[in-house]
Amino acid sequence: MKDKKIAVLLPCYNESLTVAKVIKDYKKAFPTADIYVYDNNSTDGTDEIARASGAIVKYEYKQGKGNVIRSMFRQIDADCYIMADGDDTNPPVPEMADLILEGKADMVIGDRLSSTYFTENKRMFHGFGNRLVRALINKLFHVHVKDIMTGSRAFSYEFVKSFPVLSKGFEIETEMTIHAAANNFKMVEVPTNYRDRPEGSESKLNTVSDGIKVLKTIFTLFKEYKPGFFFNLWAFILLVISMIFCVPVFIEYFNTGFVPRFPTLIFGLILLVISILLWITGIILQVIVKKQRQLYELYLNSLESRNHD
Repeated sequence: MKDKKIAVLLPCYNESLTVAKVIKDYKKAFPTADIYVYDNNSTDGTDEIARASGAIVKYEYKQGKGNVIRSMFRQIDADCYIMADGDDTNPPVPEMADLILEGKADMVIGDRLSSTYFTENKRMFHGFGNRLVRALINKLFHVHVKDIMTGSRAFSYEFVKSFPVLSKGFEIETEMTIHAAANNFKMVEVPTNYRDRPEGSESKLNTVSDGIKVLKTIFTLFKEYKPGFFFNLWAFILLVISMIFCVPVFIEYFNTGFVPRFPTLIFGLILLVISILLWITGIILQVIVKKQRQLYELYLNSLESRNHD
């Protein structure tokens, strides 16, 4: 594996206090790797410090972590990609690269929640948010990932070049996990120590607004990756409500021969029609998704053969 190329990706926005140490730590852990710092409109000299520390500095002018990662994945070719935040909260884990290069994983996740996260993290509600997102994704996509939102990850070439980045901000980690789960990529978690930001370094994550974006991303991707289940669920709910309105009217009709509550009957029948339409929509979209996955698998085959060549 000596001839394999490793790229360390560090998305940064105003990380002048920590970026030099992060680069030093990752150089020591991955001595043969190219270290890329993507500066996202920093105003504190992060780019100059990174350049002086020996990193390859590139720029992404569209604000947001998702935009930065989109550019990284498009522009950089490597056999193994190591991604970390520039805030010095994610110490390097050399085992991540080994798992990717040995073909044992397509995405390696640095699991903070099983180690020091809840004792080191000082930001209110972040622990609750992580647990909520983890529970939702594991339930909806039938996986058992412990740390959904960690920025410490490693990727294979096939994953990076086939991952359609849609998110613009911090919901990008959630999107990665759902994409891997929905498309049968091999995910492996390794425990990693978490350390809180040093004094003077501020988190760019807004608990409320970014939390809402993450939940919206889960909802949207669940609808897109599993439309059959999503639309059938709503169809069933509307069917039950329709029955609640319609059944008493029919019972009254059979007992008396009269329908005194026409508005209730009409409303219930409208809900029934909508329920049937949602059910049909789910069937059609599920067929389309299955076809898209077949094409996606063929694309992955072409990527793998090209990478081996």
